Amino acid sequence: MDWGIEDKIVEWVRDGYVISTDRCRLDIDKVHYFLSVQSSWAKGQSRETLLRSIAHSIALGVYYQGQQIGFARIVTDFSRLAYVMDIFIDTHFRGQGVGTWLSEVVRSHPDLSGVAKWMLTTYDAQPVYHRAGWNLVTHPQNIMEITPSNPAGPASSRCAETCITVKPYIAKGNTP
Repeated sequence: MDWGIEDKIVEWVRDGYVISTDRCRLDIDKVHYFLSVQSSWAKGQSRETLLRSIAHSIALGVYYQGQQIGFARIVTDFSRLAYVMDIFIDTHFRGQGVGTWLSEVVRSHPDLSGVAKWMLTTYDAQPVYHRAGWNLVTHPQNIMEITPSNPAGPASSRCAETCITVKPYIAKGNTP
């Protein structure tokens, strides 16, 4: 599959563990099972949704003795913002510092060294991320969202009355 977002592979190694951006190593079945069945934040997510999300982000697999035991994605513009998502460590490997190491590693990707703002959300793993240098949001009252449980307000209904035209994108040098 052509992932499209990054061509180079970056790897970190420590104590027999490997974290890699090599998408060919990802165990998609394992990642999909964890996210769609075991996680609270992506329960029911389709395999197609997972593949699309990986294609449009930096994906990191965590491996021990050749087996994938963790995962994380970074959604980014490579300059101002990076958002860490879908981060998990297999239950058999928790409590060994692997999750803390993964949450440190995501910020050390060489293509993201100039990113000004890093974000992630977690319901229950604040201590793990805090050990890796993450902080609580200084001004949470400034953060806004639209989610299924907190849907868009009435202003967004005006968009339904807007006419939209979709034109094919033609890159310079390419001909249709």
